Amino acid sequence: MTHRDATGQGSAMDLLERIGSVVLPVGIALYALLYLGVQQMYGIFNISPEQAGIDQATMFGRLVGSLVLLILTGSLVLGALVAVCWLVNRATLGHAARLARAVRARPWAAATLGAVWCGATYWGFLGYLDLDEGAGLASIVLVAAVIGTVSFLVPFRLLRRRPTGRAGMRVVIAAFTGIGLGFALIGQLEADAEALAATGRGSIVLSLAGFQDQWVVAVTPAKGTPLYGGTPLLLLGEHEGTYAFYDCARRETFRRPMGATVLQGIELEPDHEGFTCGEPAPAKNAAAERTPAEDASAGNGSPRTGSAKTGSAERGPMERGPVRTGPGRIATPAPSAGQGD
Repeated sequence: MTHRDATGQGSAMDLLERIGSVVLPVGIALYALLYLGVQQMYGIFNISPEQAGIDQATMFGRLVGSLVLLILTGSLVLGALVAVCWLVNRATLGHAARLARAVRARPWAAATLGAVWCGATYWGFLGYLDLDEGAGLASIVLVAAVIGTVSFLVPFRLLRRRPTGRAGMRVVIAAFTGIGLGFALIGQLEADAEALAATGRGSIVLSLAGFQDQWVVAVTPAKGTPLYGGTPLLLLGEHEGTYAFYDCARRETFRRPMGATVLQGIELEPDHEGFTCGEPAPAKNAAAERTPAEDASAGNGSPRTGSAKTGSAERGPMERGPVRTGPGRIATPAPSAGQGD
């Protein structure tokens, strides 16, 4: 603990430096691994991001947007953890805070915790290599302890001797945390991309990574004939005057010139509940969308509200006037039943 910390004279710049020493390594590691994750994601469809029209500037913008969303989510989780720690400290009458300070004051204890944490971040890398199948919690803890003890325990103990070493240890732990999260995201992106290629159903993780879940019906402009019988196709992107499509029914990726293809039925992130690859796009029910006026005009004439005939033949008994029965005589019709006094 420095003199400024002990006297409570730490400035806002000191706080920003400490936050930056943690957030910046995490962000850089996540960005680098998300870049690899996007390549793996498009590799499921047998193309590269560049072949889908995603250049470096576009990918940079998408990945920065993904990092912002991750920071927002991480802030919620971190804030909840801080609140829980505060409640635990209040419930234990300050003993939890004193225990944490005691652990930090002991170099071997702090080095052991940091080493085990960095060893645990390797589990994401092992999952990326498909080496974690069938592993349980005990296996994860054992692997983390072995990797941390062999690779990080002694270096972290040596770093705890000086303040600069402790700051360096904090940066290393933050960087390995970002690497572990990045490999975990790569595995999730790859799994969701495989599910999209097999079933045509996207996920929120793909959307957060900037993947364009857009489905279209490709039509030839000359004859207006839909390709593949009007089956919706996944539009992966466009590059050098060609569209890149993926047909999940045939599990194939193909390209078509933009001048020889017309896109219809464009849907961005559609609701694919009950969707089956290979089904043609549902046609709109024109009869259900017509108004009553259109139904009337489509018939043989205007809608009838009654008979067009007029005259006494259409009148009821109460509507008939006097009837002339002969010269000079006018007979009044008798009232119908129920109309008398």
